[in-house]
Amino acid sequence: MNNSISVAEILPHDWRRLRDLRLASLQESASAFGGNYDDEKLLDESAWRAKFEKLRFLVACVNEIDAAIMSIENLVGDFGATCWVGGCWVDPQFRGLGLMRQLFFYVDQNADKNDWKIQGLGVWTDNEVAINAYLALGFLKAGEEIPSTRHPGKSYVRMIRRTQSI
Repeated sequence: MNNSISVAEILPHDWRRLRDLRLASLQESASAFGGNYDDEKLLDESAWRAKFEKLRFLVACVNEIDAAIMSIENLVGDFGATCWVGGCWVDPQFRGLGLMRQLFFYVDQNADKNDWKIQGLGVWTDNEVAINAYLALGFLKAGEEIPSTRHPGKSYVRMIRRTQSI
């Protein structure tokens, strides 16, 4: 069966999609994120909509089913980053289809108009699967490991990627 994959930016009126994907990511991969399921499940509509004031959200769909998500924040960041990527997650039933690659292809296609030319992100140092996935997408480790202030005993590493030529 051929899968139809699409990527789009969601907007505040799509807050339920954001909520559902975020909560699913926190349930399935709690240790990969800085957030907490028990706290975030209590957020109301206005709190979910408020997230769109600071962040932009991309969703990848497989056969019109929400299957992956990432957030992007425009900022002047470490190592020349013009944006910071976060909350990257792919639903386990859709892993292996290249959804994260498709999300970053969307970033590359829209880098000029959105100032997403140099992407930065942070990843837990013990998350080798994510680190290797980001390396395969063209990210490079940058700087030293940094101890987490929210999760004592954990450290993260920053990674940087320049947009790929389309």
